[in-house]
Amino acid sequence: MEYNYRDIEKKWQEHWKQTKAYQVSNDSSKPKCYVLDMFPYPSGVGLHVGHPLGYIASDIYARYKRLKGFNVLHPMGYDAFGLPAEQYALETGQHPAVTTEQNIKAFREQLDHIGFCFDWDREFRTSDPGYYKWTQWIFLQLFDSWLNRATQKAERISTLTALFEKEGNAAHECPGDRALRFTAAEWKSFDEVRQREILMHYRLAYLAFAEVNWCPALGTVLANDEVVNGVSERGGYPVIKKKMRQWFLRITEYANRLLEGLEQVDYSDALREMQRNWIGKSQGAEIRFNVKDTDQQITVYTTRPDTIFGVDFMVLAPEHDLVNRITTPDQKAAVEKYLDYVQSRSERERLAEVKQITGCFTGAYALNPFNGQPIPVWISEYVLAGYGTGAIMAVPCGDQRDFLFAKHFNIHITNIIGDAFNGQEANPTKDAVLQNSDFLDGMVMKAAMDAAAAKIEEMGIGKRQINYKMRDAGFSRQRYWGEPFPIVYKDGIAYPVAENELPVELPHVEHYKQGEDGEGPLANVTDWVNVAPGIRRETNTMPGYAGSSWYFLRYADPHNTTAFADRKAVDYWNQVDVYVGGAEHAVGHLLYSRMWTKALYDLGYIGFDEPYKKIINQGMIGGSSRLVYRVRGTNTFVSHGLKDQYETDPLHVDVNIVDGTELDTDAFRQWKPDYREAEFILEDGKYICGSLLEKMSKRLFNTVNPKDVVDKYGADTYRMYEMFLGPIEQSKPWETKGIEGVHRFLKKLWRLYVDENKGLIVKDAPATPEELKVLHKTIQKIDGDTSNFSYNTAVSQFMICLNELSSLKCNKRSILEPLLVLLCPYAPHVTAELWQLLGNTSSILEAAYPVFDEQYVKESSFTYPIAVNGKTRTEMGFALDADNGAIEQEVLANEVVQRWMEGKPLKKVVIVKGRMINVVV
Repeated sequence: MEYNYRDIEKKWQEHWKQTKAYQVSNDSSKPKCYVLDMFPYPSGVGLHVGHPLGYIASDIYARYKRLKGFNVLHPMGYDAFGLPAEQYALETGQHPAVTTEQNIKAFREQLDHIGFCFDWDREFRTSDPGYYKWTQWIFLQLFDSWLNRATQKAERISTLTALFEKEGNAAHECPGDRALRFTAAEWKSFDEVRQREILMHYRLAYLAFAEVNWCPALGTVLANDEVVNGVSERGGYPVIKKKMRQWFLRITEYANRLLEGLEQVDYSDALREMQRNWIGKSQGAEIRFNVKDTDQQITVYTTRPDTIFGVDFMVLAPEHDLVNRITTPDQKAAVEKYLDYVQSRSERERLAEVKQITGCFTGAYALNPFNGQPIPVWISEYVLAGYGTGAIMAVPCGDQRDFLFAKHFNIHITNIIGDAFNGQEANPTKDAVLQNSDFLDGMVMKAAMDAAAAKIEEMGIGKRQINYKMRDAGFSRQRYWGEPFPIVYKDGIAYPVAENELPVELPHVEHYKQGEDGEGPLANVTDWVNVAPGIRRETNTMPGYAGSSWYFLRYADPHNTTAFADRKAVDYWNQVDVYVGGAEHAVGHLLYSRMWTKALYDLGYIGFDEPYKKIINQGMIGGSSRLVYRVRGTNTFVSHGLKDQYETDPLHVDVNIVDGTELDTDAFRQWKPDYREAEFILEDGKYICGSLLEKMSKRLFNTVNPKDVVDKYGADTYRMYEMFLGPIEQSKPWETKGIEGVHRFLKKLWRLYVDENKGLIVKDAPATPEELKVLHKTIQKIDGDTSNFSYNTAVSQFMICLNELSSLKCNKRSILEPLLVLLCPYAPHVTAELWQLLGNTSSILEAAYPVFDEQYVKESSFTYPIAVNGKTRTEMGFALDADNGAIEQEVLANEVVQRWMEGKPLKKVVIVKGRMINVVV
């Protein structure tokens, strides 16, 4: 009876499917455990062996917790909207709904081959109207909400209008326009247009005009990380800056709570730091500078208001509203030329450490409010409109970038900066300031800054301010394949669609051309856009992260048609206990999801305000590329060890026609027509390829399809090998050759239970102490490693255990049955088969996890190092409870000890139980 893994795995996968073995109930007396994978996007490329790494890790943990007695939710669905599907539709002429469905089918088939314990009854995709109805509904809740800074919670807009009617907005600073002030009487005097305009400045989901990365070829706005070197990351099309009306989420209102929430969750230090840096909280002051000979003012934010005497120039972001107003006629042409240059630059490029310094003088001067000194005003790409106020006061003797800018443009650098705010002599030399900087640490520096801020407030030229680097999230996309906004416009004013009219379904289109003036493709569907005379739909769609910001809640109750999920179900499953996914989503997706969760909590829809208790960011499995070396100008290929004897060009070759590093030359000739007549210069009769660790990519021919690996070695082998490669958080290379060792382990495991000729060989005889010791050492190790996601060391322990039991020729049920339960999360198919062969009528999935018993691993004896006068001369074994007198007698009678005593009289024998023995003569 051989280990026929193909039949075994097919049998159990079908059995689990038919019996709905992984279906989970929302009504259970067991403690809950919610294990989730980051929402996958089902691309047409499909999975390569690196993709399922996180899924296998979460699957092992979900199975482990189930065996531990938990009611485990482990669902799977698809993040199905987005630009890639739309671009693929444009390229192939197929509708994205069709290609997405095809991709999901292929994705599902690949996942099913690996044997995951997903509850597929909870599966959904974000492109289903039944799902995005509730994405639209949540958007409407955000549109109808504002964040009350006094309570630090989202409240309905109706509470804000009530406050305005009673007291105006003096106690509630407007986040969208901090200069906005009005009384209750003024509010009541405003018409509906003005009132709704003001409310838009408070809403958590709001409309505003903003500079965006516009890609005409793609017909959409791109996020900063989708633009590289002035072109789109996808397709390499030119990207320009364009001012457009866009939807935004006011995530900045949650900045402080997002920071505080990091102390309540189990994230890695690196992940916390990434989030903190992205949020970028700082304390300082806003200062207003008058522009000379105008009625304009420049407001800057600075964390060092005490350096105001050292300001030598000011820099505005090129997009700043003041640029056109203050630029002098003689500088107008130069400024316009510079603005054209900045149009092609992405924010990522502008914020990078630049090798070349760029900028342009506006011709205007600001006035230092403390001493009246004129300060030249420049524009430069390294200042962004969305950061702070979009303007900075530059202090070259205190900031390296300001210093380099001043040197580059030959701007005068003052050798002094005012320090009157910390009790020091005003206007010390630069050297004195630098020396003082080292001293002005902690309380002293804080006192100087507080004094400066107080003086600025006293003079009425500014105020203390807490700022965040994080900006509000752009929420509009000028593309088709996304959630339509549940918004209509009447006379240019945005109104929500009635909730009973949701979902606003995405209409079918024949083409995906952009509309006029940068509108999305939906603008072309006139019968859909024009709801009624004078009423027009929003033609933008939501971004990809809309559906993925709340999807974890939908899994609690995925088929609900009357709510995004039943409150009882949501509160039962509560936070995700373990969330597994790539670090590339550690900032954007995670921050948005946290914000949506906090808003839903504030509005009373859920009972918790952090979505994920613990996050595991799995590493990347890199492709181990293979290289062949073509002799330049020929069709001859030389083996790696001989390549230095020729002038060669390295070429990537398909790893699937290479065994380790040995090339299958016949397969190579068949691989591409160009190589049909290839000739080879071999070493020792073989063609040896070169190796290179790179990212897995079809372009590099180093991708490996998991289905191919499963077909050849089995899903259990594949699962265990991926875990065996190294710690889950680390990146590591894939080596198909290395998988054979894990496959041999499973075949050897099978033979421990089943003889090829005799069949099952497991007996009901009592276990020996040695066998019990091996088992319980393994229980202890596997239990600890699995709970801590140390899967690579767990797989190693299974191998050690198998070797030890094989050496003991163990065939005892009391040992081998619990071993199957320990191994079940890692290799579910073979363990299910062996469990059944052992005569169990219940499923191994319902078995109880083995309990570690310390008595079986306690050592009863100890091998002592025996020293004579402090130098170890031999070893002797004694029972741990042996009498010291008996030990001393045996030690002194030992021939080796007697020889090293050299006949000298004994002074004493020092016995340290369980450590050492020293004979002193």
